Amino acid sequence: MRFERSIRWIHALLATAAFAGCRGVEHLNYLGDADLQYYKTKSLEIEYPNVDDPTPPEVAYSQAPRTVKDAEVESYWDLSLQDAVLIAIANNKMIRSRGEFLNGGVLLRNPTNAPSVYDPALRETGFLFGNRGVEAALADFDAQFTTSLLFGSAQNVQNNGGFINPGFVLENDTAAFASALQKTFANGGTVALNHNWNYLNTNTPAPLLYPSSYNGFAQFSYTQPLWAGAGVDYNRIAGPVRSGLGAITGVSQGVSISRINVDISLADFELAVIQMVKDVEDLYWELYLTYRQYDAEVANRDSVLQVWTTINAKRVAQSAGGGSASESLARANYLETRARVENALATIYSTENQFRRLLALPVNDGRLIRPSDSPLQAEYVVNWDSALLESLMRRPELRRQKWQIKSLELQRLAAESVVNPQLNFVSSYQLNGFGNDLWSYDTSGYNSAYGSLTRGEQSSWTLGFQFAMPIGFRQARSQLRNIELQLIKAKSALTSQEQDISHELADAVQRIDAAYMVAKTNFDRVIAADRQLRDIKLAYDIGGANLADIGRVNIDLLTRTQSNRTAAEVAFVTSVVRYNQAIAELHLRQGTTLENSGISLEEGPWSEGAQDDALRRAWARSFARPNEWLESQPADFASPVPFPKTDLSPSSANAGSQTPTPAVPPGPAEAAYPPPVPAPAAPGVDTIPE
Repeated sequence: MRFERSIRWIHALLATAAFAGCRGVEHLNYLGDADLQYYKTKSLEIEYPNVDDPTPPEVAYSQAPRTVKDAEVESYWDLSLQDAVLIAIANNKMIRSRGEFLNGGVLLRNPTNAPSVYDPALRETGFLFGNRGVEAALADFDAQFTTSLLFGSAQNVQNNGGFINPGFVLENDTAAFASALQKTFANGGTVALNHNWNYLNTNTPAPLLYPSSYNGFAQFSYTQPLWAGAGVDYNRIAGPVRSGLGAITGVSQGVSISRINVDISLADFELAVIQMVKDVEDLYWELYLTYRQYDAEVANRDSVLQVWTTINAKRVAQSAGGGSASESLARANYLETRARVENALATIYSTENQFRRLLALPVNDGRLIRPSDSPLQAEYVVNWDSALLESLMRRPELRRQKWQIKSLELQRLAAESVVNPQLNFVSSYQLNGFGNDLWSYDTSGYNSAYGSLTRGEQSSWTLGFQFAMPIGFRQARSQLRNIELQLIKAKSALTSQEQDISHELADAVQRIDAAYMVAKTNFDRVIAADRQLRDIKLAYDIGGANLADIGRVNIDLLTRTQSNRTAAEVAFVTSVVRYNQAIAELHLRQGTTLENSGISLEEGPWSEGAQDDALRRAWARSFARPNEWLESQPADFASPVPFPKTDLSPSSANAGSQTPTPAVPPGPAEAAYPPPVPAPAAPGVDTIPE
């Protein structure tokens, strides 16, 4: 029965709780009237940050993009390749690449990882563990000053006998002052100056010299690692040991490794700049190609329009039924060529838009960019041995990997030091002081604590060694083995990189030769197409006395010959552009892209304070005597590499890779590369003649 009553009570409590939960929010009553505020019905709605960063004027005030429908151009901007590269370098703080356009590249998805001109400085000023710059690594050797001043008071009832009666309230007023100045040297040694005072004022009835007294000391101490973590080399590679006795881990936080990491970031920055310059040059020549394609299509359209106009005029002059098939064919050919002109014009606008993006220019500033330089049409002779040697010395990827190898070599040196016990030499000397007052003109006896301290009558010292070692050195040996394996892999990667670079260079040389041969063949193709078109037109003019004679020459053959002439010209210009792009690819694979564009990267100058400090230390070393038992200067691990000097004269048998020598393609006597056709203004929309 009791169990059943308990069950009923539980059910009743649950029902009451459910009823109370269904009542909703209880209405609250306050004095006065108020509006409902600070209440949001949604917690995960999309919100936009309030960032006060105005849109740049080149974006906010850019004109509408050009379209084929509105083909009128206010003016042209004849831009050279050198100026285009300089504009791209000057305008792009965030380094753009061609492949990211319309693909949601890293600049839009994750701009933090996008390359920029700020990356080397960000690396130089890094301060987090594992990502420290040189200044943060040098901060380990900065002098550290600490101080504290604490006051206190305590009242305690005494429950013991002796000099103090039980129940006596002992009152102690205290103060503690502590200060320390510590400095770590490049050899790992640490020197410290400590100065402490303790003040006590007590009401104890026990016999004391002074109820109010100062007790303190001034201490000088020096600690020097002798085994693991000792020496200038270790401390410059791994940084000083601050954890005291125990296992030493991490050998990549020193000044040398931080400096190498900065050089690696410079190589990454250079690679990004090189790729941007290469993209600018490729798009420049492709924009040139679009203009030449447009010129050829316009010429073809005008020629087809002339044929159609002639046939249409003859059809109108004669009977209405005659020649309708030829006129319809000519009309269809004209509409086809007109569509190709419109597509060519759209390609100009699209390519110019991409080119403007790489140059960080507005979408439309009222001018249409038009390349003013002509592509190289002379033969570009490449000396394989010189080009291969130059690529193995100049490629930033190899320099970056060699810095990685040097970093791992230094880390291995530091890791070898860690696979040893820690043995530290420790020493200290201390002057003790005691007095009734901290400072007094009467320094006799113990009237002045500083007087007692400066007399040096009470002193103490320590001298000895500290030793610690993990049994087995399991962690230290694992660290050393891991770094050795990383070093082996890095050297293998360098060998593979050099092999891949040789294949890349070979591919670039092959592409140059192939593009040049194709360009010569396409040029002969243009000449052949010109002759064929001239012969067809001659036959057409001879047989075109009346409409019936048109059948002697196929109108379709005439229009196809005109199209073949246009295709031959486009193919020739395309092959010339591909030839110049292949030369740019050779510079990329050879590591001479920036030099070929007149660009050089330099590190910023030292600050004035750093120069003065370096000069002062240089004078100090000049007056010092060298000690053959000490390593006063670390070995250099970086040096400039002299580049090979090649004879760039065309007559030299070992012509350098940058020596273009003129060459006339084979063929008839008139077969010579024609000068580039200047791009005309964009035409308006044509109308079909009746």
